[in-house]
Amino acid sequence: MLPDKQLTHLSRFLSLVLRHKPETIGIELDNNGWTDIGILIEKFKDHGTEINLEILNHIVATNTKKRFAFDVTGTKIRASQGHSVGIDPGYTTEKPPELLFHGTAEKSVTSILEHGLYKQKRQHVHLSMDREVAKAVGQRHGKPVVLRVLSGKMFSDNFTFYLSDNGVWLTDHVPAEYLELL
Repeated sequence: MLPDKQLTHLSRFLSLVLRHKPETIGIELDNNGWTDIGILIEKFKDHGTEINLEILNHIVATNTKKRFAFDVTGTKIRASQGHSVGIDPGYTTEKPPELLFHGTAEKSVTSILEHGLYKQKRQHVHLSMDREVAKAVGQRHGKPVVLRVLSGKMFSDNFTFYLSDNGVWLTDHVPAEYLELL
């Protein structure tokens, strides 16, 4: 198996290709974000990046955020969520828990508490069931701050929620009145 540093690099590149820029290696995603594994491996090689099924299986199985998933046939792969390209992941509406969490950087808090959470370049706002996971997400952007999302109240007010393959809760927008600073 490859060293951890190489696996991390491959995982990040795979995330870029499957979530944001499939054209980087010349693949196409279907309407639900899936692409053929054989073609993916071939296009990685054409791009000068070696990856094989064993490495791909390892990345999917060991990614701590479960960013990737195989289809039931084991012949296709997609990113679990976080796409900036236009796909329909095929999620069904689900009732969220009463509270969810969102991690952000301290520098963004004032604006968020005034305007709410927007999906920005992604298809959805990402929310976590776990405060520590939200904090870790916020740390990627600076000093972390965790916001409590009154998701149960939002749902009763007819906001739509989805649960991604990797357990991330998704919604289109969280208005400021449903946010609390922890």
